[in-house]
Amino acid sequence: MSTGEVGVEVGDSGDERAETPQPRVTPAPSHLVDAVDDARAAAVEEAADELGDDAAVAAVGAHLGTTVEDDGSVTHSFAAHLPGYRGWRWAVTVAAAAGDGPVTVSESVLLPGSTALVAPDWVPWDQRVRPGDLKPGDLLPTPADDPRLVPGYVDSGDPAVDALAREVGLGRERVLSFEGRAAAAERWQDGERGPAADLARSAPASCGTCGFLVPLAGSLQGVFGVCANGSSPADAQVVAVGFGCGAHSSVAEPSGSPVHVSALVYDDGVDLEPVGS
Repeated sequence: MSTGEVGVEVGDSGDERAETPQPRVTPAPSHLVDAVDDARAAAVEEAADELGDDAAVAAVGAHLGTTVEDDGSVTHSFAAHLPGYRGWRWAVTVAAAAGDGPVTVSESVLLPGSTALVAPDWVPWDQRVRPGDLKPGDLLPTPADDPRLVPGYVDSGDPAVDALAREVGLGRERVLSFEGRAAAAERWQDGERGPAADLARSAPASCGTCGFLVPLAGSLQGVFGVCANGSSPADAQVVAVGFGCGAHSSVAEPSGSPVHVSALVYDDGVDLEPVGS
């Protein structure tokens, strides 16, 4: 493998191994690129701390490739054969203090590849409350610097809200900011009552033309409303004008019987001949 080259090898089973990082163009001393055995020994030593000497050798698989970090360090990658770590790789970084100096191991770690099973992204504690989590008696305070809210005496950017605030003498202490309205609009548009929902795609018409739609006030008026049809699955919920269901106000009752009735056949005057046994 040439200097700075990165590759992905295929094992005996035909499954593609974990991908190594993209290469850098900085050249590195050839003896660092060729130090595969030194890097493998470091990976085996790292594995031995957890698995023991006998199992450590088998835990370090084929050499997957080489990534040049800079002009004095190179990372070698090896397939990781560990239970529960499918798609992971051993990454061992070797370095040299001078151009042709001795090879030293800087770091040896396990890293996930593109097909590895990893934990979900960390969500801060103050952001873990989800719709439906609040129960009777629970309190969820909003921070003083919540970007979704602005003081009631500040123009919110919503003409209807601003006019009402001035009319009643500031009214509510805080009102929705532009960011708060935009976040709500995006959430509602992409949610279960948006135009992309399965129910909407099979509806005869959209909520924007339904007589049961109660439009929202303010800048969201032309985009969202509340369903007032007690027979609809979206009753009392915010719906996008592009949403729809089978309870649309334009759906008419079918005329005639919904059951197919065959034409009547009269047999009066027909001569019948008995069939002998």
